[in-house]
Amino acid sequence: MIATIDRFGLKKYRLGKHKPAVKEFLMALSDAKYKTEAAKHYRGRFLKYEEKLFTFLDHDGVPWNNNNAENAVKLFASRRKVMGGQFTERGIKEYLLLLSLYQTLRYRGLSFWKFLLSGETDLAAFTAKHR
Repeated sequence: MIATIDRFGLKKYRLGKHKPAVKEFLMALSDAKYKTEAAKHYRGRFLKYEEKLFTFLDHDGVPWNNNNAENAVKLFASRRKVMGGQFTERGIKEYLLLLSLYQTLRYRGLSFWKFLLSGETDLAAFTAKHR
């Protein structure tokens, strides 16, 4: 799967060929008997989240890892540290909106500051102009 992603990107059409291998892996995992607690733990987690783990095979552009989510949480956590835990509901909503814009533009390889300075309110229009 990693080689396919590396070569063709996160395209459902290309990744679909890996679905039989995933089913085979999960079936083998469910039949396997493990002795160590760690192996049993991870087997349980794979089986519990099997529907969610391979979502990227069914949709274009869905990352195979959770780096995007982890990076977003880190940014929010760093903000909380700076503010000393003093948040209002309105402040959180505004911060999350800006964070969402920032992350979206970052993953598209575009400048957050250029977007803000452009006066544009449509992210798709801004993206189209700068590609």
